[in-house]
Amino acid sequence: MTTLEGIVLKERTVGEQDKFIDVLTKEKGLIELSVRGARKINGTSSSSTQLFAYSKFCYNESKGKFHLNSSEPIHIFYELRKSLTAISLASYFADILRFSTASLTDSGNVLRLFLNTLHFLENGQRSEAMLKSVFELRLMAETGFMPDILCCRSCGCFEPQELYFSLTDYCFRCSECSHGDENSFKLTISELSAIRHIVLADFNRLFNFRLSDESLCRLSGFSELYILSQLERNFYTLDFYKSLIGK
Repeated sequence: MTTLEGIVLKERTVGEQDKFIDVLTKEKGLIELSVRGARKINGTSSSSTQLFAYSKFCYNESKGKFHLNSSEPIHIFYELRKSLTAISLASYFADILRFSTASLTDSGNVLRLFLNTLHFLENGQRSEAMLKSVFELRLMAETGFMPDILCCRSCGCFEPQELYFSLTDYCFRCSECSHGDENSFKLTISELSAIRHIVLADFNRLFNFRLSDESLCRLSGFSELYILSQLERNFYTLDFYKSLIGK
């Protein structure tokens, strides 16, 4: 019998009463749990095994498969369901995690990132554009895809007032060195500073920075292009979220 804490990223029904859930844990990364009787109205595991439930799971392993024995909710993130854009953005985050963490065994920082992001998303304490950028960029940094944001790769300039980030070789160049790269994204020095903060800051300061609404919108566009380019795929949940906000 094993007991772990984790958050549910996806539910898949099986028959009339059972389901499988994908759970992101600190110690084992992403695991799939079989939940018997999950759809019964009075099922004891109903709340703790629903989407975005952060719970304590007690399970047995048999022939390489995990079967839930019991579970206890820690935090349900219920308030997310009061906003269609918030629940849609959280679903996009969950899809990214299921795709990018399948091979991870130690997911402590990634799990912390997701829980902290959902906390601010649930309480409305940070804008969705900011949370989207923080989650996308920090997740890439935590999974080995940190962008090269030290200095202009060509001339070494540390703080150019105008710069372009190349989505071909994943580095930035100042405006004087970026000629000829059509696959690049224009950024300001304040936006570059925000990117540096996101990928390098301690977790207790990660969400503590300020940008104008215009810069946050541009940063969100950049982080989206960056993560989709690195993962080499699109997500229908992202398309749905963007349709809700008119993008």
